[in-house]
Amino acid sequence: MANSRKIFSKIYDEYINKIYRFIFLKVSSQEIAEDLCSETFLRGWRAFKNQREIENPPAFLYQIARNLIVDFYRERDKARIVSTENIRIIDPRVNLEEEAYLNSDLKQIRLVLANLKEDYQDVIIYRYLDDLSIPEIAKILDKSEGAVRVMLHRALKALKNKLNPV
Repeated sequence: MANSRKIFSKIYDEYINKIYRFIFLKVSSQEIAEDLCSETFLRGWRAFKNQREIENPPAFLYQIARNLIVDFYRERDKARIVSTENIRIIDPRVNLEEEAYLNSDLKQIRLVLANLKEDYQDVIIYRYLDDLSIPEIAKILDKSEGAVRVMLHRALKALKNKLNPV
């Protein structure tokens, strides 16, 4: 059991930021992204300790995250959520100008990505934000490497068209 914890701890350390960023860009809420990310790793741990070996941990975790995002939007459509995300206590140690700059960049990225097909969003996030290789993305999406390259090309073309309409 201790060995399983060490192995999963390494998986967690390697993928926590990537999975969180992926979820955050899909749900646009820090609070919800944190909850879904925690649930992703909790479900991953449960499966890991029961199966002992997961063939492709990043693909497995991204699939859990994708399923949780779908479930989140299904539930959100059923109920109205009141977010406390915009209520903040200002920490004097935080550089507000830098934080505002980063938030505006993320907001712009989210707006542009939101106008793309979901598959295109995913492949751009995996490749350019999570810095995954084509073979890794192919495993996550259960597609051939050639199909991923074509998707990425089309996604970038669509992104370019959204940024610079003719």
